[in-house]
Amino acid sequence: MNLKSYLKERAALVDDSMALLLQDKSVYPDVIHEAMRYSVFAGGKRIRPVMCLAAAEALGKESSHLLPVACALEMIHTYSLIHDDLPAMDNDDYRRGKLTNHKVFGEGVAVLAGDALLTKAFEVLAGFGCAAPAGMMPIVLQVIKEIALASGTNGMIGGQVVDLQSEGKEIDTKTLQYIHTHKTGALFITSIRSGALLSEASEQELTALTGYAKNFGLAFQITDDLLDILGDAEKIGKPVGSDIKNGKGTYPALYGVERSKILALEAVEEAVSNLKALPGYTKPLELLARFLTDRES
Repeated sequence: MNLKSYLKERAALVDDSMALLLQDKSVYPDVIHEAMRYSVFAGGKRIRPVMCLAAAEALGKESSHLLPVACALEMIHTYSLIHDDLPAMDNDDYRRGKLTNHKVFGEGVAVLAGDALLTKAFEVLAGFGCAAPAGMMPIVLQVIKEIALASGTNGMIGGQVVDLQSEGKEIDTKTLQYIHTHKTGALFITSIRSGALLSEASEQELTALTGYAKNFGLAFQITDDLLDILGDAEKIGKPVGSDIKNGKGTYPALYGVERSKILALEAVEEAVSNLKALPGYTKPLELLARFLTDRES
């Protein structure tokens, strides 16, 4: 299969769904809806929603009914990017080759646009639950709870807090792993688990997919750290060297570039090995993991 075509096709499905879910700037107050859509539709591969859909396919199940959940995951991811770019956080001017939200709409609206996307995500998840068969409600509620945990202080926000506290300091391996497994890895894991749980995965299948997601998240973060040193700013869509500028703890800073590359490759192979026990079409997840060590953006 062609991964590029697969991602393009799935991303288009997600984008079409999000276009229907998000209000446009004709709805008052127009600026907040414009700001939300600006960042949501600023580009991106839609990896998290695609992983949600691909988890269902890896179990041999239909995935189209999971689009609202996939969209909610992307809204949460986009909210986190808007807030990450703020002057109080990473202070970035560009994201995906475009001016960051606060550079276009101001810091106040950018904060509110992020808040609104997080809130909208749970509105969408609740709507998905209301439309689900009664027998699926316990699973839907578990998924909503897991997404909330992955987004909060036990997940993404917790990782961001420790990341901020660690700026300019020498950190150990344990702290680095905490930052990345929570700030980055938690949303990958919940994306995969959401698709798996809603596809009624067995315990063995859920364990395999969770293992895949954990290693995928590790490989993703290591390559992200490497790109900040070795990447092309035009391809990445933002200036390189921001981790060094902000004094952030990274895998290259702790392990060196060559060792970091090896760790990324090992994580990819471990991720792929978890797919062997699954009954469905696992090629998209396999190629998505292998793509990480070749990514340029």
